[in-house]
Amino acid sequence: MTPEQLQQLIQAGESLDVEFKGEARGPLSDNDLVETVVCLANRSTEAPAWLLVGVEDDGQVSGAQPRHESGRTDPARLAALIASRTRPSLTPRVAVLTLEGKEVIVIEVMPQQVPVATTAGRYLRRALDSRGRPCCLPMFFHEMHARQADRGLEDYTALLLPEARWDDLDPLEFERFRRFIRESQGVGDASLLDLSDLDLAKALGAVEANHQVTAIRVLGLLLFGREAALRRLLPTHEVAFQVLRGERVEVNDFFRWPLLRVMETLLMQFHVRNREEELLVGFLRVGVPDYPPAAFREGVANALIHRDYTQLGAVHVQWHADRIEISNPGGFPSGVRLDNLLVTPPRPRNPLLADAFKRAGLVERTARGIDTIFYQQLRNGRPAPSYDRSNESGVVLVLPGGRANLDFVRLVVEESQANRPLSLDELLILNYLWLERRITTADVARLIQKSEADARSQLQRLVEAGLVESRGARKGRDWHLSATVYRRLGQEAAYVRQRGFEPLQQEQMVLQYLNRYGSINRAEAARLCTLSPSQAYRLLKRLEEAGKIQRLSGVTKGTRYGLLNG
Repeated sequence: MTPEQLQQLIQAGESLDVEFKGEARGPLSDNDLVETVVCLANRSTEAPAWLLVGVEDDGQVSGAQPRHESGRTDPARLAALIASRTRPSLTPRVAVLTLEGKEVIVIEVMPQQVPVATTAGRYLRRALDSRGRPCCLPMFFHEMHARQADRGLEDYTALLLPEARWDDLDPLEFERFRRFIRESQGVGDASLLDLSDLDLAKALGAVEANHQVTAIRVLGLLLFGREAALRRLLPTHEVAFQVLRGERVEVNDFFRWPLLRVMETLLMQFHVRNREEELLVGFLRVGVPDYPPAAFREGVANALIHRDYTQLGAVHVQWHADRIEISNPGGFPSGVRLDNLLVTPPRPRNPLLADAFKRAGLVERTARGIDTIFYQQLRNGRPAPSYDRSNESGVVLVLPGGRANLDFVRLVVEESQANRPLSLDELLILNYLWLERRITTADVARLIQKSEADARSQLQRLVEAGLVESRGARKGRDWHLSATVYRRLGQEAAYVRQRGFEPLQQEQMVLQYLNRYGSINRAEAARLCTLSPSQAYRLLKRLEEAGKIQRLSGVTKGTRYGLLNG
């Protein structure tokens, strides 16, 4: 790390990945230093963390006290101290940098695959306190299980429950599992239908058995457990269904049932309330529901599969007037972030449970349920679903409702009828253009969570299909819906507004503006001609090179131009 990088880290302030330890009031003890390193090592993220000794909580550099003889700190000896007092042994990278004439000890801590403790047996983890500030808290045994599950190193649903017995499982739930397979239209695993209850449980990994059952796993209780056994042995399992109208609660049901019974009940509640309107496309009648059933089904199944069963708290399904919210305890599994949701490989927190849901036909075998949620929302004329309210303690899925964009649905259906079915990436781009009117290639890459090369490829396909047009050139190029699309939707005037003016018209507009107001800058030209800042710059540069305008004052973005003879 360079002093410049250190300065940037300090300016950003403390976070879950950065800890300041000031020594203005006295040196930091070896115990406190080692415990802080352990705390930073036990994070759920994959990025390195930084401990900065000699920086106060407010970001002031007070300087680190020398830790070794001759008035200096030896990075190698400090790293050896940390390694000798942690289990498993940690060997962080340690450096001493000078900033503002004072020394700062910089300790880089990499995330670890297994929980780390001090040699005194203290486990600590990084978290936010009640005021939203980063701190170090004790790490409990169930949190270690949750952390390992986040990293895909342990499946909590595979753990044995010593107190559970075969009698704690309900034969009716085994039959419910078979019924889901039969009703899945070939999606479920039909080879399970003729198995006995015991053989079915063994095939799913729900029990440990040879000739007879020796132990029940958490999975067995979640799928087939009686309600009393679930309350006694898995008190963290709970599901809530609520219908909210403003401040009024119309339905507030809580369930501690086996998961398939919960799914069946939630789907029934959904179908009772989900309305549908019809759209006539040619001779085809298309049903447009308030919420796509496939999106709701996948959203609920994901919440039940990926929730952290070591944490207290219910899976909540909340039906609001304009949206459905589905939330579950436990953040995204390791490696899954908001900016890679659509492209990251599947990472189930509970693999055995995920496999059981697939074999029951409740979720797709491709394990791309998030793609289904996005695709179904968009093709039914709804805004894209949102996971923006998710954090390290919970995942929140919002399915926007409200009035459907029937014109967009018509466009999607017509493309399908013409043997040009739209992919998820194409739907994302078209939906964005419908709402925001314009998009750049870089924005497309962020939207579909792929490279700019992939973004250009998707845009080119849409251009070839006659759905999208480009405007501008090179880095100043942006994209909008084509004239054909606006004509099909009966909005020809909107196309003219989006397409803007031709270059000669733009030049005349700038010259008329200068005749009236005397000077213009890049931002004003962009607003005047409906251009991006880079396109406005090139327009002004072209006029300057043609000898029609001249620079008056300012530099870079603040440059003002006037008429050459003005």
